[in-house]
Amino acid sequence: MSAKMAESTSPEQPNTRVYISIGSNLGDRVSNLRAAIRSLTGARFHVLKVSSFYETEPVGYLDQPWFLNCVVEGETNRQPGELLDSFRALQMVFRSKKEFTNGPRILDIDILLYGNLSVDTSDLQIPHPRMLLRKFVLVPLAEIAPQLRHPSWDATASELLARSTDPSTVRPAST
Repeated sequence: MSAKMAESTSPEQPNTRVYISIGSNLGDRVSNLRAAIRSLTGARFHVLKVSSFYETEPVGYLDQPWFLNCVVEGETNRQPGELLDSFRALQMVFRSKKEFTNGPRILDIDILLYGNLSVDTSDLQIPHPRMLLRKFVLVPLAEIAPQLRHPSWDATASELLARSTDPSTVRPAST
């Protein structure tokens, strides 16, 4: 067994189910998302499901191109902080910098859920603090995991989407 394989199946760290959101609104958005998804294995993140791609209007700062978003379900044996560091490094590989909050970017990766864990540090909040307010997360999440429920939620992903008050447009992307 290779060293890389041994790392990813380490008996000390069981795999945890994780949901992430990936978005892009600069450059070739479809290629950016596809390349990011392929690159997740380098972050020791095993992809199980990928939602459809959705075109979504920007939130907050509106004077920018629309985003392409998806949600990915996967497994990892990395701790949340290690996973966050890996995703930040991946964003750097894509030369993606967030110049300001809600601004345009080549690639944005957010950890939405990490098992049933709740984390609240200055660097990382899980569940993602605004995920239930944003249809660009709820639509693809409900597509791939409609019955998903986190202990901090009072409903499933599909039920939360059904009662969302987010007025933003989220439409299937032609890829």
